[in-house]
Amino acid sequence: MTLRRSARRTTSILLALAFHFAIPAIASPSPAAGLKASAREVQVRTLKNGMKVIVWPDHDIPNVAMYTWFRVGSRNERPGITGLSHFFEHMMFNGSQHYPSGEFDRVMEQNGGSNNAFTSEDVTAYQDWFPKDILELVFRLESDRICCLSFDPKMVESERQVVYSERRTSVDNDNASLLDEQVQAAAYVAHPYHNPVIGWPSDIERWTIDDLRDYFKIHYAPNNATMILVGDVAPEEVFRLAEQYFGPIPAQPEPPGVRTQEPPQLGERRVSIRKFGQTPLLELAFHTGAADDPQAEARDLLVDILTSGESSRLYRRLVDQDRLAVDVSGSVSPEGFDPGLIKLSVTVAPDKGPEAAEAALLDELSRLARSGPSAAEVRKAKNTQLAAHWRHMKTINEKAERLGTYEVFRGDYRKLFTAPDRYDRVTRSEIQGLARKTLDAKNRTVGMLIPEKSETSQ
Repeated sequence: MTLRRSARRTTSILLALAFHFAIPAIASPSPAAGLKASAREVQVRTLKNGMKVIVWPDHDIPNVAMYTWFRVGSRNERPGITGLSHFFEHMMFNGSQHYPSGEFDRVMEQNGGSNNAFTSEDVTAYQDWFPKDILELVFRLESDRICCLSFDPKMVESERQVVYSERRTSVDNDNASLLDEQVQAAAYVAHPYHNPVIGWPSDIERWTIDDLRDYFKIHYAPNNATMILVGDVAPEEVFRLAEQYFGPIPAQPEPPGVRTQEPPQLGERRVSIRKFGQTPLLELAFHTGAADDPQAEARDLLVDILTSGESSRLYRRLVDQDRLAVDVSGSVSPEGFDPGLIKLSVTVAPDKGPEAAEAALLDELSRLARSGPSAAEVRKAKNTQLAAHWRHMKTINEKAERLGTYEVFRGDYRKLFTAPDRYDRVTRSEIQGLARKTLDAKNRTVGMLIPEKSETSQ
């Protein structure tokens, strides 16, 4: 699960969309040659304090996208402080030594920029989109909240209530999110992926200032960060500003590693929720590899074959053929450092039960494992992935996000530029073998939400 910062002002949203869509598509006679050329444009420097800075110049428009990735998420939390990573996503906008609460947003917007942030199980990332002529100002803003974040007790308590309200809205009062949280908690019995990114309610209520200070010092150190800039910039200028504003911030000892490994699942687990609602819900989760797993591309194709679009296997079977569902979706969650989950989610037809939808879904998974995908299914899935890849390479925002994803999760940003070849090499038999291994009965967790007729019946 990935949590993004609350919706910003309309002007910020429109500006971010402008940065996202304004770059014209440029036809290339050779996509492969274009990828190699793009890879050569990227420059990297690591500061003495351990912070890595990666720059990809793109001069199509006079704008810049900056992503600062910190390797800290709910995976790094322990019982008692769950949700702290997400809490800092909020606190980072609530004041530092030179910019009081609210000033970060005000200064950015006053100068034509926009920003946001998100937290996942593994990382917290801060996003800035801005005109190139305020590059130094953005470095000043970002470095000030890393070196000198404010821990005002009144602001902490105020933001604690904001996060608690967010939990009630996005999880407790959202049946699909509540079911997903319970399925994830049941699928992981040992690993900290068991805990929700937003935190358990009792922990949100009881974080202390000392908890916050200690957590920030350990995880918001420059040696735990990777900064990505894509846009109308000169790499040497970026490196100079990084040295000037981030270089003086001292490194910290490496954060404690996550040593707990999830033991193999030896049998099906089931979760049942009865709660007020209109529609039955079904979710199945299967343990799978980490983001840098050698079969990552085969896994993406497998999920696409099952759930991507109205021609996917599960949509055709559950929605079109058997009329058991109104929607089917799938994902690999999280994109993380440790083995994650393939999740299949079904919005059951209101007049049907989740049991019938489960039976049809399991039958379709069995067919795929037994007979494998068709050549047409594999080609469609590959085309879907390739189309998404080239779409991501058209905007500075998507370039920054994808470059950071490959560097942080897959260990090398250069893998972004060889992704099409890896997808192309995946075979039907590889997808079938992965389906047999992953979509096994012993490896699954099944969750059902059965609606109650009224809130008072709970």
